Amino acid sequence: MSGNWALYQDTLIPRQDAKIDIEDRGYQFGDGVYEVIRVYNGKLFLAEAHAKRMERSLKELRIPFPDCTKRVLKGAQMLVEAEGIVDGIVYLQISRGIAPRVHQFPSSATIPIFTGSASSLPRPFSYMDQGIEVLLLPDIRWLRNDIKSLNLLGAVLSKQQAKERGCYEAILERAGILTEGSSSNLFIVSRGELLTHPANNLILNGITRLEIFRLAAEAKLACKEVTYTVDELFAADEAFICGTTTEIMPIRTVTTIDAENRAYHYTIGTGAPGPLTKTLQKAFDRLVKDVTADDGNKS
Repeated sequence: MSGNWALYQDTLIPRQDAKIDIEDRGYQFGDGVYEVIRVYNGKLFLAEAHAKRMERSLKELRIPFPDCTKRVLKGAQMLVEAEGIVDGIVYLQISRGIAPRVHQFPSSATIPIFTGSASSLPRPFSYMDQGIEVLLLPDIRWLRNDIKSLNLLGAVLSKQQAKERGCYEAILERAGILTEGSSSNLFIVSRGELLTHPANNLILNGITRLEIFRLAAEAKLACKEVTYTVDELFAADEAFICGTTTEIMPIRTVTTIDAENRAYHYTIGTGAPGPLTKTLQKAFDRLVKDVTADDGNKS
């Protein structure tokens, strides 16, 4: 990320002065959590929901961090203002702290290290309008994907494979059951119903995902949390991924790779963004504009 400022322990410091200790457990073990908060029109979007999820992740890892929500919101706002972000993201992370390297928790209390940065990032309109290609891969990640932890190697490897195949995202499956994307949640549309994997340990309960449930209810669209198979994805009328930076992106094509490294391509529906996906995109766009509009300009 570019930028002139970093957040370190609730304080803004020049970016060049930001340092990580060699024995920070986040650096050595991925022992910590993170969040990415979207910024539209210079305003944080759904920031409190991100802060609450960060608090939950910290609790699951037994990392004490008093006043989490308050500190996360304040730190994010400080970064947006310092960097002058209009459309972009704020990245925040909290590690367990600095301690001699042993796998188990340190024997004495550590001070969690709270850091962050912000950068500009335009909305991905072309992908949202035209749709994307995705690569289907086995889900090689750990079994606590409900925690937004710093340890992302499974996602990194999957995303790299997708990039090398010319795909935007990797869609992951376990024993033939779809879970989510390497950095996104996954929905399919089948017989007029929205389907997505249940929010359990196998997926991250995305903030955008939760908003889609609410928007679908407002639009009187049926939405179910159920497991579904790779074959059901191929047969779906529509499919899309969603996330903080991806928003809602239609899936045009799914690529699979066989044991001989041969690629096969499956078109989803008509190969163009479908009507339910477009309905949700429009509703989400209205939400963005309403939440982040200047005072007096809300619809």
